[in-house]
Amino acid sequence: MSADKQSRDDATPDQQPWGRVAEDGTVFVRTADGERPVGSYEAGTSEEALEFFTKRFEELEGKVHLLEQRVTSGRLAPEEATSSAKALREQVVDAHAVGDLVSLAARLDALAPVIAVQRSARKEERAQKTAESKAAKEKLVAEAERLAEGTDWRNGANRLRELLATWKELPRLDRATDDALWRRFSTARTTYTRHRKAHFAEEHERRDSARVIKERLAKEAEALSSSTEWGPTAGRYRDLMREWKAAGPAPREVDDKLWQRFRGAQDTFFGARDAANAALDEEFAANAEVKDAILVEAEALVPVTDVEAAKKAFRDLADRWDAAGKVPRDRMKELEGRMRKVEQAIRAVEDEQWSRSDPEKSARADDMIGKLEAGIAETQAKLDKASAAGDERRVKDLESELANKQAFLDMAKKAAADFG
Repeated sequence: MSADKQSRDDATPDQQPWGRVAEDGTVFVRTADGERPVGSYEAGTSEEALEFFTKRFEELEGKVHLLEQRVTSGRLAPEEATSSAKALREQVVDAHAVGDLVSLAARLDALAPVIAVQRSARKEERAQKTAESKAAKEKLVAEAERLAEGTDWRNGANRLRELLATWKELPRLDRATDDALWRRFSTARTTYTRHRKAHFAEEHERRDSARVIKERLAKEAEALSSSTEWGPTAGRYRDLMREWKAAGPAPREVDDKLWQRFRGAQDTFFGARDAANAALDEEFAANAEVKDAILVEAEALVPVTDVEAAKKAFRDLADRWDAAGKVPRDRMKELEGRMRKVEQAIRAVEDEQWSRSDPEKSARADDMIGKLEAGIAETQAKLDKASAAGDERRVKDLESELANKQAFLDMAKKAAADFG
């Protein structure tokens, strides 16, 4: 039981610690400033009158208690809490009720510091959220501007939609800052969209141009598919393939179909050519056997001992080789290589003999011998003269010089013998 209620219970029926009932039925409440009338109750006893106005006080007390709970729990915004406390205090001060209205008003006044702390905390929280929102929006703007400068047409549009959704979830900033960031964000989205549309328009134009080119190439490839001019037609198909690759992709719905036409025509031609070559290879197999026999005779000419006889025999074999005709393609390189190797061996021996019998080289060798012999005679004369004079140092130098010249003379004579 509260002290107020205990005091009321202990008081006389026509008065309480916080109020009384006058003889004329007027009900007064006691405050720090004295008594003031709060109403009258003529329908019943003084006790009933005090009980009626005390219940009004208890109702106010309940409102104050509820407001205290809501404020201390932080469920009310500081502005709403201040407004509610002010309005309730006005009700308490002028209340037509009996009770400790001064204490009730003091309880409301005591909420002011609590609300002030909450207001400060809310302000700091709002400042932090604003800073976080500003940083987040600046990050979104920077990414949007990077996308606007890029060419990621596949993922860029989806990413910009995600950025916009994130933007809408962020708290607003002050109007000037928020509008400035939004203009940058919106401009980036617009720029990206414009560039993306231009890209796909150009790509559509390129693909349509490629379609026209590939339709022409497929048509020409189909016209060539029945050609039997194997060499020229195969070369033309290579040219067509280069043009096909250079044309780029056509629209998806036709690109595969055009490629099937083009590739099918190629396959038809090259299949026919391979079949024709296979038939020729079978036909030329007997020619290869003839050339194998000719090679046995040709390779027997190596090593060459008689150049002229080898040359004559090889000419006869070459005539028979040409008369034998074509061979299968897979044997051509091997057979031609073996025949060429024999020809090169004969030519190498012939070149070596010519080098040894070259008249110009022989003349140069004879001239060198004459000059060396003259030089040796001159040096010998100088040596004899130095010996007679007893000049040992001079003798030694001339003997060394004479030995060198004699060595060169021996070499020259050997070379001349080879040419002879």
